[in-house]
Amino acid sequence: MALSRLLVTVGTPLASALIYVLCIGYRKRARIYRLRQQGIAMPDGWSWWFGHLLVLDKKLKKLPHDANVFMAMGDMIEEHKDTEYFLMDYWPMFQPVLMTFAPEIAAQVSNKLDLPKPADQEKSFRPIIGGPSLITMNETQWKFWRSLFNNGFSASHMLSLVPTLVDTVDVFCEKLSSHVNGDIFFLDDMAMNLTMDVIIKTTLDIDLDNQRKEHKLARALNVILDWHSFWDPRILLNPLRIPVQWYYGRVMDTIIKAELQKRFNEMKAERTTDPSNQPKKAKSVIALALEEHMSQKQRGINQAFETLKLDPQFATIAANQIRMFIFAGNDSTATTLVYTYHLLSQNPSALAKLREEHDAVFQSPNAGDRLRDDPALINQCRYTLAVIKEALRLFPPSSSLRDGVAGVSIVDLQGNQVPTDNLNVTIMHRYVHVHPRFWPRPLEFIPERWLVEPGHELYPKSPLTSYRPFEHGTRNCIAQTLVYNELRVALIMTARKYDIKPAYDEWDSRENERLGVFASVAKNFGLKGNECKTVLGERAYQTTRSGAHPANRYPCRVTLAQR
Repeated sequence: MALSRLLVTVGTPLASALIYVLCIGYRKRARIYRLRQQGIAMPDGWSWWFGHLLVLDKKLKKLPHDANVFMAMGDMIEEHKDTEYFLMDYWPMFQPVLMTFAPEIAAQVSNKLDLPKPADQEKSFRPIIGGPSLITMNETQWKFWRSLFNNGFSASHMLSLVPTLVDTVDVFCEKLSSHVNGDIFFLDDMAMNLTMDVIIKTTLDIDLDNQRKEHKLARALNVILDWHSFWDPRILLNPLRIPVQWYYGRVMDTIIKAELQKRFNEMKAERTTDPSNQPKKAKSVIALALEEHMSQKQRGINQAFETLKLDPQFATIAANQIRMFIFAGNDSTATTLVYTYHLLSQNPSALAKLREEHDAVFQSPNAGDRLRDDPALINQCRYTLAVIKEALRLFPPSSSLRDGVAGVSIVDLQGNQVPTDNLNVTIMHRYVHVHPRFWPRPLEFIPERWLVEPGHELYPKSPLTSYRPFEHGTRNCIAQTLVYNELRVALIMTARKYDIKPAYDEWDSRENERLGVFASVAKNFGLKGNECKTVLGERAYQTTRSGAHPANRYPCRVTLAQR
């Protein structure tokens, strides 16, 4: 009798929970089925039980195992040229997503409708960022934190930091010189070390010297990223992922919060020692944000500076923002730098024009000293900026994700209303950037398209909507000026001095020799085939790692430029 009561007591809520889950699941599946019946564009092969996961898996198997998931969308893009969007159903792993590559639809999503960030996006970014940040916040919270950091990333402040960028790129040049006429090295690793030093100096005013020796803060972020994926279930379901990322997240928080407290104490001492004196001009992004926060707090409660304390809640979210800046400023900027060198190595005429511009603007070979004395010279390098924009067009490091809203629809190219409620919307930058309706000779690397006037055959149609590496609207990237400045300084100081060329053939040959015996045995037993190593003919294809890093960390060789 007691056992029966126990079974009833335990079994009833379990059965209820199971029924609830099944009902919820059925409603979600039924909704996608209805959308399909209504004519919402979606790829063939949809399954009631697995959505489009099997379709996507089949396409991914034709690509290298680490290829970026968007690389598998090429066929779907071609199949949906009439609507320029399609619905991908990721059941039971993720929310269904409207995927678009139409600039017109992208403008609706980011500008006209300004759809919010998905509620579950914070969970995806939490291992990297720690919690709420500008990437995931919405409405009032987002506006408050964006306003605190706007001054820190203003164009004038970024220009004042050019001498600091020069100092950091000097070390990058030192590292490149150490590899001249040497063995293969990985440019992606070197670029990551460079951009880590830059973003930490910019945000926290700390000299990590990470290019010479990996700092524990950089190490922590790299481990978190090695164990992270926004979609790959092989990584997401690994039981070790959560404790590993939690531990290294604590490492990052400890370092960042200590620096926050240190800077807060310094600013407080500056203001209380002699209130009549103006505080020292802040150099870092977080210092400017702290100044604004302290001023607002003092005005709000009419409290003397000497009695102010660093609010723990403010410190926690500020630390998240710094982690977000470190992640985005390190990861995507490094990727873009590598792809810029890659494209220049394949386009010698563009490299020659770049060098001619640097000769004309800086004259002497030591451009770094000229930039320290006159940072505004960076703005005279128009072709350099065009090269960077073209690299970002062909190899954008990310896409944009927004959340659908009940009762809100986007309008496709045929004038049909497409409901967004209970769906996410992804703007696929890679395919927007090579859209043939908007870009003449879309797959070619042509920096000149950024220098011609409207009406020229190379001028893109609607560049404000068809070019979006930093997105558009109110939620555009706050740090885009820093990215452009950092990349320009790097090219100005290296393009005339070094020739950097990929070494994939040699690297692949070495790897085949190293794995030859094992690979041969595995192949004989049918366990391993000849894996594809290119995507659309590109060996330096974009991978699944955050920021869409180039394959195999971009093995290359460097020599001194012969001019």
